[in-house]
Amino acid sequence: MCGITGWIDWEKDLTQEHAVLQAMTRTLTDRGPDEEGYWWADSKHAAFGHRRLVVVDPAGGRQPMSRQQNGRAYTLVYNGELYNTEDIRRELIARGHSFRSHSDTEVLLAAYIEWEADCVHKLNGIFAFAVWDEQRQQMFLARDRLGVKPLFYAKRGTAFLFASELKALLANPLVKPVLSREGLAEVFVLGPSRTPGHGVFHDVHELRPGCHLTISREGVSIRRYWSLESQPHEDDVEQTAATVRQLLADSIKRQLVSDVPIATLLSGGLDSSAITAVAAAVFQEEGRGALHTYSIDYVNNASHFQQSDFQPTDDAPFVRLISERFGTVHHTLEFDTPELVSALHTALFARDLPGMADVDSSLYLFCREIKKETTVVLSGECADEMFGGYPWFHREELLGANTFPWAQATRERAGWLSAEMRDWIRPEEYVAQRYEETLDEVPRLPGENPLAARRRELFYLNLTWFMNTLLDRKDRMSMKASLEARVPFCDHRLMQYVWNIPWELKNWGNREKGILRKALEGIVPEEVLYRKKSPYPKTHNPAYTKATRSWLLNVLEDSSSPLHQVIDQTRVKAFAMSEAQASGKPYFGQLMGSPQMFAYLASIDLWMREYNITISS
Repeated sequence: MCGITGWIDWEKDLTQEHAVLQAMTRTLTDRGPDEEGYWWADSKHAAFGHRRLVVVDPAGGRQPMSRQQNGRAYTLVYNGELYNTEDIRRELIARGHSFRSHSDTEVLLAAYIEWEADCVHKLNGIFAFAVWDEQRQQMFLARDRLGVKPLFYAKRGTAFLFASELKALLANPLVKPVLSREGLAEVFVLGPSRTPGHGVFHDVHELRPGCHLTISREGVSIRRYWSLESQPHEDDVEQTAATVRQLLADSIKRQLVSDVPIATLLSGGLDSSAITAVAAAVFQEEGRGALHTYSIDYVNNASHFQQSDFQPTDDAPFVRLISERFGTVHHTLEFDTPELVSALHTALFARDLPGMADVDSSLYLFCREIKKETTVVLSGECADEMFGGYPWFHREELLGANTFPWAQATRERAGWLSAEMRDWIRPEEYVAQRYEETLDEVPRLPGENPLAARRRELFYLNLTWFMNTLLDRKDRMSMKASLEARVPFCDHRLMQYVWNIPWELKNWGNREKGILRKALEGIVPEEVLYRKKSPYPKTHNPAYTKATRSWLLNVLEDSSSPLHQVIDQTRVKAFAMSEAQASGKPYFGQLMGSPQMFAYLASIDLWMREYNITISS
């Protein structure tokens, strides 16, 4: 994985902007600690910066990468990993291309030279990339189908800028950290989720998953090249399970290619156990030695654990079971409350936005420790969104909620804003607008009954909003630690197939993710196969609640806090003084209870200070 950034300006000589381009690129050093590269177009109107994390072909994958073909010059910067590199390479060789390396970077550039915009249809992987065509004076940008890799952009007059992270754009004087009404609503009411395509800062955007963008002197054109297609599902339960099994196993095997150490994250749940089981078998077949696995826990967490609907069981016994069954070398990494609190600051800067509090900081610490021994990990994100693993797929009151089911506290969160801000932002109206806009995008299936149509809406909401929030978290926290995280469930072939599986099969046996459980029979031990879903582990230590409450109260007592511009101090203080513990009803998703929201609000203060954020209409 890498960090990419670029700058086009039709009226400026960008060879005179070395210092600014370097500043933009070096904000991405954690994404690519191994190499740094720059390139300026002969026309002087385009420039790229690149930071590299070496995973495949250390010598042959350097970037920016330039090639000439038929008298035309092309230059590429790329962040990602292609899992079908050799398939594409063979096809390109048959078409007359030759290669100097075995890197996927060179294959991607040749694919663009051969097929131009249509090259994206050939790619199986996670990616964000840009190609400059010097003769056409044109740049092409593309992002993977499901948005695993980020790509932000901003247009300022005759200039167009793009980058892997917001911090790189903000390093250019043309882009200011300004929050308008929309940005405030994104942070205070929708956060830590984010409207697809929204960059939070004023007039900053994210290229949406499955889209590509072309910019020339004539302007900017954005097109969607991939989207889910709704069609009748004809397979019976046995064929459906077999197809899910084949597609998932193929995705996992493809993602085990690496020239550096590779491991899996293991929580003891269904998804991570499936990945570990398949990966361990591949390691054994290929003589690669024992697979290393990693899990996270917290000091004395077992003594503080409280069973709830959202976290029904402890993970540790199931982690041991899977590791022993598949002969992995397992590492349990434990963190204490002071570390979690301290890392909240790092997690904020990694994300450039207020995030999921200790759910973020713990993942960063986890990745940082793993990076000491390996460079690539496989992780189980996306299965719950695909197969219906969350409580809101199963509870009637959440299924029928006329809003985002993971964000049921909009009114309460809106109440933390000052009356003036509530009148300006209109929080509930803003959330309703974003919700309805998303429903308008749902690919409908003609003739579907109302309940099935509603479930399709719910799956679409989860795949375009909630899943992207978790992918965003995984990318930022892992790349902050210079660790590449791959997500085998996020394979577009598997996603498209599962999209059309009807609920009675997805929920086979009246169990959440029932069809996935059936698909994994004989692969995952029964104790895990039928274990009730448990989410990513968080701390249950009351010391964390005390620490985050104290942080928020200190912010409220500081008269210089920029947070005072937007909140109702009396209401927020009353919330901070509440006795809510780490368990209980969450304010966002399954994990963000009161302690996490204390940290979320306090982190907005830190964010506004450190990023010098201003508010403007």
